[in-house]
Amino acid sequence: MDTSSGTVLAAGANLDFTLAQQLTVIALCALTAFVSHMALAVFNDGVRPFMLDFIQGRTTRSATTAVSFGLSAGFIFGLGAPMALSSGVLNPWLLFLPTDILGILSPKKWLAPLLGAAWGAVVVFGLNGANNLAHDLPVDFLTAMQQMSTPILFLFTLFPVLAITKQFGRKWGAIAGVAELALVVMTMKLWPKVFAGAIAMAVGVLMLIALAVAKDLKARKAERASGAVEEVPPGDDPMASLFSASAARLRRYLPLFMVLGAGVCVLAQMHIFGGGEATSFLIAKGQYSEAAQVDFYRVFGFIPLIATTALASGAYGIAGFTLVYPIGYLLPNPFLAAICGALVFAAEVLALSYIGRFLGKLPSVRDSSEHLRSAITDTLQLAILFGSLMAANAMGAGLGILIVGGLYLLNEAMGRPVVRMAAAPAAVIIGGIVLNILYWLDLFTPIKA
Repeated sequence: MDTSSGTVLAAGANLDFTLAQQLTVIALCALTAFVSHMALAVFNDGVRPFMLDFIQGRTTRSATTAVSFGLSAGFIFGLGAPMALSSGVLNPWLLFLPTDILGILSPKKWLAPLLGAAWGAVVVFGLNGANNLAHDLPVDFLTAMQQMSTPILFLFTLFPVLAITKQFGRKWGAIAGVAELALVVMTMKLWPKVFAGAIAMAVGVLMLIALAVAKDLKARKAERASGAVEEVPPGDDPMASLFSASAARLRRYLPLFMVLGAGVCVLAQMHIFGGGEATSFLIAKGQYSEAAQVDFYRVFGFIPLIATTALASGAYGIAGFTLVYPIGYLLPNPFLAAICGALVFAAEVLALSYIGRFLGKLPSVRDSSEHLRSAITDTLQLAILFGSLMAANAMGAGLGILIVGGLYLLNEAMGRPVVRMAAAPAAVIIGGIVLNILYWLDLFTPIKA
């Protein structure tokens, strides 16, 4: 079977970890909770802007915890847990969003790593039991959720096309779309064992960056020709002062960040962790080089966001610029991964101020980052919804689609108490439970595999 397009995962949905993997997850969760408690880094990009008030004492620990929980709970239970159970691969929403909350919640420095380690133990010891229990049910909704892999992998390929269209118009979007389609067809024909979207995504992202850089260079050239360029003295720029103070604060904890980078990179190297939705299924299929490509392309959408929020708030990202993900996937052993992860994080933290100044001179590149993140969200929302309906059909045909689709629509009508991206996978799990109850009441006959 062609693994690039099939829905059956080569690695299955097995969550039975080795002792080394269990200890790594537990230790990393302890470390990330401690780092969060110190307000040095959080994973949730939406929480990071609130950290400056917390660092400067203008808001309380309990209030910041409430913000973190409110922005993270839907992703933890609606996306992180379902993705891990369906793919058999851990993800950052399941590991790092809870440790954000537990770290900020902890009133004592020594308690934060204990709470983080406890959550890591729940993940490595509890998920496998839940996984086995779900697979033993008459309606196996976890196996049905593997139907999500194909739409996620293939629709995700289009995010550069959407970003180019939004930023540079329909003409360039059409050119990018035709180019990506041709590359996908060519890859499927010539290299059937390679993820079909890998080359297409690379070309799309490179096209977006080239267009943005060309636009910025043209604009700066025009400004120089007209004499309109005005340099603001660093002492007169309040943002420069704030950025400098935040960068200095992060540099003081460089050894701790290096340990964090080493831990995240080692986890990625163990191939029990995927940095994104598409990546999780690629890791599960054993396609590590393709997973590295996907997460590498995502980096371009998040560097400006992470750099600017880190400089503005004084809190970095738990995974940094996420470069340690693709590096970890490709490295041959955990010792090399630890060294590379530490060095990458050191380089990122030391370069933050320079990156901030560089991005300030390239507004179109910053805009490209915004469009990339928006496009990634749009493609994944559609892919996850479509994949969830495929899963609903696999486990309950029309009745399954009615329940899962109805729960999704109800969530929309209620103002999205569960974030849209997480609503559909959560609906599949609830739908699976409902179908099992109907089976036990002799009101539903499960579909034979």
